[in-house]
Amino acid sequence: MTDQKRQLVLGMLIGGVGNHQGAWRRPGSRAEETYDLSLLGDIARAAERARIHTLFIADGLTLDRDQARTKPFAHLEPITLFSALAAITEKIGFVASVSTTFSEPYNVARQLASLDHISKGRAAWNIVTSAWGEVNFGGQPLPSHAERYRIAEEYVQAIFALWDSWETDAVVLDRERGIYADPSKIHPIDFVGERYSIAGPLNVARSPQGRPVIAQAGSSDDGQNFAARHAEIVFTAQQTLGESQEFYRSLKGRVAAAGRDPEDVKILPGVSPILGRTEKQARELHRELVNLIDIETGLIRLSRQLGHIDLTDLDVDGTIPPERLPDIAAVQGRQSRYGVFKQLAIEEKFTIRQLIETEVSSAGHWVPVGSIEQIADLLTERFEQRGADGFILLPSFYPEGFDYLTDGLVPLLQERGLFQTEYQGDTLRERLGLPQPAPASVVERTA
Repeated sequence: MTDQKRQLVLGMLIGGVGNHQGAWRRPGSRAEETYDLSLLGDIARAAERARIHTLFIADGLTLDRDQARTKPFAHLEPITLFSALAAITEKIGFVASVSTTFSEPYNVARQLASLDHISKGRAAWNIVTSAWGEVNFGGQPLPSHAERYRIAEEYVQAIFALWDSWETDAVVLDRERGIYADPSKIHPIDFVGERYSIAGPLNVARSPQGRPVIAQAGSSDDGQNFAARHAEIVFTAQQTLGESQEFYRSLKGRVAAAGRDPEDVKILPGVSPILGRTEKQARELHRELVNLIDIETGLIRLSRQLGHIDLTDLDVDGTIPPERLPDIAAVQGRQSRYGVFKQLAIEEKFTIRQLIETEVSSAGHWVPVGSIEQIADLLTERFEQRGADGFILLPSFYPEGFDYLTDGLVPLLQERGLFQTEYQGDTLRERLGLPQPAPASVVERTA
């Protein structure tokens, strides 16, 4: 693919009425509709009108009661929600986050294949290994970071085998002879691993995409190696152009080393712009949102992001002593996101208050502030300088912040020839320019 033909891939993170902790407090935020399909349907249809490639849900399996006090916790179950949104949209994709640590492969394979059928080929799975949640699933200690990725490797192999258990032409639909499907083309998988034993086959026919698109959101060393083998979308977090370029080169190199085409993996950093019609308006909106932050809850969130270190004895307007922050390898939670905050704390000398602002506004993603034109320039630079293949947009607040993205930023990117003006292809996989998985009939099966 030449740079002249290269275009942005854009996704939209949804959930609640804005990514910023204080967004729901603004008048007209529609916070009363947090769990209502009326709001979520409006968001999905508007994103589709803007020709956004896919919606994205970053799911969670726990509830922080302090966080619930200060922000709507809109964690509707992703596959359930996307099944509803599939009925009222036609083209936009759906990236559902599902944990490999707290779910069973057969159930997940079935759910995602069902979503792919219901949506006519618009489903994607964001593979997450989960940094917390064990208290709600038996209470046993969470496996180590490296072990969670070993579990995920076996998990993915089992799911792929289940999706491939129906050959592409297994459904015959011969009414005259009374044959719906050819049993010789529906195969047990007899999968036996260290953790899972699954006979198969899946009880859902091969879905429109063969396999839903595979997304992954871990940027640690383990996460990058896993993504290089399996991912087609990588959702990541970098603050600067240089960091984005370094990650881009690193991951694309690993993809090539894994024997895959680097162009078949779309690297999409998260960006949560605070934008307005003018820079002055954007700065005013930013100050308004900062003033809505609950510092006490933000400190709790920041502590968890930093591996649960105690920050209560420190001045929020001071910095964190470097010795308080352990080496990344010692962190068993979200290593990649910990690395972002450690870099900001040590190298950029962010105060605790600034780190809290970063956490509650974007959970560590890039938060540029400026006019629609300025934000478009910044995204264009990262894209053209090979720091990204596109972005996952995190609306800071609703409705205006969302509208500035769909009705302001996206049209400007389209005018510049950087983003699609119409959907191309019949499935999400085709619209992302991704290859079709090998027909199931030629996939090597587990004996």
